[in-house]
Amino acid sequence: MKNKIHKFALLALILFGFVSSFAQETTKPVLTLEVAKQLAVAAENEAAKNNLSMVITILDDGGNLLYFERMNSAQLGSIDVALAKARTALYFKRPTKSYQDRVAGGDMTLLKVPNVIPVEGGLPLIVHDQIIGSVGVSGGTPQQDGMVAQAAITAFQTLQGSK
Repeated sequence: MKNKIHKFALLALILFGFVSSFAQETTKPVLTLEVAKQLAVAAENEAAKNNLSMVITILDDGGNLLYFERMNSAQLGSIDVALAKARTALYFKRPTKSYQDRVAGGDMTLLKVPNVIPVEGGLPLIVHDQIIGSVGVSGGTPQQDGMVAQAAITAFQTLQGSK
């Protein structure tokens, strides 16, 4: 009987430790739908200001689509490209422009790396050195896509500063 009580107590301590550990890890910042919508509005406003029709995608930290917008007249092919840019920025924790620059410099090995699209327009969303999501934009030139994606990042940084 004493042995069963000791095993139960040990199991309870292990479970308590697991739950306590899990509770501590859930303090990671999370990208919410509300914030994603605000970032998309900032990107859309930048695109409209420059007479551009864009596709804007925002992913959460797991690579799941959190928000999607296809502006009027945006080309259908930009849907997949915007998603690919957002995934590249998220998976590799850097702007897609860094890969564009490397390819322009002659590093063609990147073209064979899965989930890498070496075209400007994908940016990670970072809070306290943790990536909580990403933005991918397509519909214009790479520079225009990057400019519109940066508008979302600037809005995100403004939102973070107001907290």
